[in-house]
Amino acid sequence: MYGSVKEQLRAELDEIEAAGLTKRERGIHGPQSSEIEVAGRDVLNFCANNYLGLANDERIKDAARRGLDDWGYGLASVRFICGTQELHLELERKVSGFLGYDDTILFSSCFDANGGVFEVLFGPDDAIISDELNHASIIDGIRLSKAQRFRYRNRDMADLEAKLQEASGARRRVIVTDGVFSMDGYIAPLQEICDLAERYDALVFVDDSHAVGFVGEHGRGTPEYCGVEGRVDIATGTFGKALGGASGGYVAARQEIVDLLRQRARPYLFSNTLAPAIVSGTLQAIDLLESSGELRERLKANAALFRSLMTDAGFDLLPGEHAIVPVMFGDAALTARIAAALQERGVYVTAFSFPVVPRGLARIRVQLSAAHSEDEIRRCVEAFAAARDEVMAAAS
Repeated sequence: MYGSVKEQLRAELDEIEAAGLTKRERGIHGPQSSEIEVAGRDVLNFCANNYLGLANDERIKDAARRGLDDWGYGLASVRFICGTQELHLELERKVSGFLGYDDTILFSSCFDANGGVFEVLFGPDDAIISDELNHASIIDGIRLSKAQRFRYRNRDMADLEAKLQEASGARRRVIVTDGVFSMDGYIAPLQEICDLAERYDALVFVDDSHAVGFVGEHGRGTPEYCGVEGRVDIATGTFGKALGGASGGYVAARQEIVDLLRQRARPYLFSNTLAPAIVSGTLQAIDLLESSGELRERLKANAALFRSLMTDAGFDLLPGEHAIVPVMFGDAALTARIAAALQERGVYVTAFSFPVVPRGLARIRVQLSAAHSEDEIRRCVEAFAAARDEVMAAAS
C-alpha cells in the first residue's frame, strides 16, 4: 500500500522544492542568544522571537532548576486528573494580575490556546469576524467552530464595520485579531476595534503573542499600548517568545469564559500539563518584567537604531516601532539570494515570500532583541549593505 502513497508524497515534496518553498531546519549548537553557532561557525541571530533576551537568562535558568528540584520533571497527567500543582495555580494568578484579567487558563502552547477557544464559546447561532492576516492558529481554531465566519481586510475598520452589520442577527459576535501581525510588525488598531465592538455589542479577542512582555509602558501588550485595557474580553499569548522563550500558552479572560474553557476546551482537557520547570521559569520572567523596564527600553532603543541605520543605508522598511522590522525587496528570488549572502557574512535571517506573504512583497523579517549589542546591530547593517551590493552587482 505504501508504495503508491510514497510516490504521491514524493511528488508533493518535489513540487514544494521546485517552488522554492522547502523549509530547511538548521541545527543550533548551544543555547539561544544574539550570537549562535550554526554548522560550526558563529553567526549573529536576527530572526528569533527572543525579544527580551531571556531565553538563556541565568535568573530564569536558576528558577527552572529550582522548579525541577522542588516540583519534579513532569506530571504525567492532564490538569483535571492529577496534573495541577500549586505552581500552575500560582502562574495563572500571576498572569491574571499582570494583565488585569479575572482569571487565566494555561495551555501547552498558544496554538492550543487559540484552538481551544472558539469551539467552546461560539456555535451555529454566533458570528466570528476575523482579520484576514490573523495567525494560522486562530484560523485553525475558528475552523473547529460551527459559527458563521467573516473575514475583514487587514486593519480596515470600514470593512470590519460592514462585517459587523452583516452579522447583526447573530446571538454572539466576536472580533478576532492579532495584537501584532508578525509578518509586518503592525499593531492592530484596538481603540477603533473596541469602539466598534461596543457599538455593535461584540466581544473582542486578541492574540498578543508578539507583544506581551515588551509592548506598552509596563509590557502588558497591545491593550496597554492602545489604551484599551479592560475592554478586551479575551487575550491569548505565549510564554515561548518574550516571556522566557520556552513553551506554553494561556487564555486570560473574564471569569465565566475561563470557567467554561476549563470544562470544555479539548486541548486543555486532553493535553499534559505544563512541565514544572517551565512554569517556574515563567514565573521568574514575569517577576523580572514587573520589577524593571530596563529590557523593554533596551529593546526599543535597539529597534530604533536598526531602523535608523537601515534607512540611512537606503533600505525599504515597513514603518513602525515594533521589534519586528521587515526589510522589503519585492522579488522572491532576489530576496532569497540576499538572505543566502547574509548567511555567508555571518548573519542568520530568513527570507519570506508567497504564500507566506503576498506576491511581490517578499522580505527579510529582522527581529531585534534586548540581547543585541550596538556593535552587533551595526555589523548586521553592514552585512545587509554588502549582501545587497553583491547580489545586485551579480544580477547586472
